[in-house]
Amino acid sequence: MADARVSPAPVPGKDKIVETVVGAARASYGRLVALLAARDGDLAASEDALSEAFASALKVWPTRGIPANPDAWLLTTARNRLINAHRHEAVKARGMDEILRRMDAPAAAQEPIPDQRLALMFVCAHPAIQEDIRTPLMLQTILGLDAAQIASAFLISPTTMGQRLVRAKAKIKAAGIGFKIPDLDALPERLEDVLSAIYAAFGTSFDAVEGSDDRNISLAEEAIFLARLLVALLPQEPEALGLLALMLYSDARAAARWGPDGAFIPLKSQDAGLWDRAKIIEAEGLLFQASKLNRLGRFQIEAAIQSIHIQAPITGSTNWAALRSFHELLLTHKPSIGAFVSYAAVLQAMGQGRSALDVLFSLDPGDVSTYQPYWVTLAAAHRACEEGDAAAAAMERAIGLTENPKVRAFLLREREG
Repeated sequence: MADARVSPAPVPGKDKIVETVVGAARASYGRLVALLAARDGDLAASEDALSEAFASALKVWPTRGIPANPDAWLLTTARNRLINAHRHEAVKARGMDEILRRMDAPAAAQEPIPDQRLALMFVCAHPAIQEDIRTPLMLQTILGLDAAQIASAFLISPTTMGQRLVRAKAKIKAAGIGFKIPDLDALPERLEDVLSAIYAAFGTSFDAVEGSDDRNISLAEEAIFLARLLVALLPQEPEALGLLALMLYSDARAAARWGPDGAFIPLKSQDAGLWDRAKIIEAEGLLFQASKLNRLGRFQIEAAIQSIHIQAPITGSTNWAALRSFHELLLTHKPSIGAFVSYAAVLQAMGQGRSALDVLFSLDPGDVSTYQPYWVTLAAAHRACEEGDAAAAAMERAIGLTENPKVRAFLLREREG
């Protein structure tokens, strides 16, 4: 038999190398960070080491070929970076072989949380970590969003968000908050932050269209997958059920959100025949299951709002009174800029343009200056009050803030129409 070393397999082309590296980043980033941080809980150092490992892969694999186990190669390379970085502090590499063994082992049957990404998210929700940075920390560390994407979700500048994340990681290291996966009985008190991070990740996919940003599209799938894990892990937590229902309602409409030519189609104009009936039925069941637990929360309310929209094509009309009641209920449970803007949109649709303007004008101008949905809703409310100049100015602002070219084209048509 010929020696395999004599005739090595051809080295893949550059495109294949990049595709493999990107695929590993998408599929394994959070798990690899979790494994690297398992020893001393230094999230920042683990992220830096892993980033260097990905960069090294782009340099080494074109000449040496893609390793049989890309994740193991990345983990080993990042591990070596950590060892070198900490050598002057006499930090030893004890336990890393065990980490490598765990990575190649079957999915951790003895682990309380059966997914490394989800486990690390609960670690990031540690009570000692500042509350307002927990969700952003999860989004960056586990789900791989950059500071600009995270900042957009929280309506602040990327620079500010980046600074907050850097300071948070430094505090975590200084305080010695180690990588310790909490027991199952400690998960409920950390659940809200984890749910918020999963939903924020899902939200980044909303404007994604095929061919524009595959990473955003895959984030929606990852978010739903993580929510399913949570429901299986904590079946008596109604907000986990509510979040999964909420995302399924939205994801069920994905095929109808964009026309054959790629044009954006708003909810009121979508072909309900294109909606995914199986996902809608599943969402309805989850929402009903959550309601029986008698602990109402934000995600259940938002899911109920989506359920009303889903029923409109069946009944032939939208129950605006119910929508208004649920939005008001949402404002009592979880007031936010998005919730106020959505409430104003409902009032405007009900013919109460002046009341919608009152709600919008009650918001801090600094909070909404770059929030595109605010300006779209403001334009509609001004138009309903026959204030043409103000409506046009608001629409111009909305168009300027719209990043998705398909949505921008839709708003341009609305402006001209």
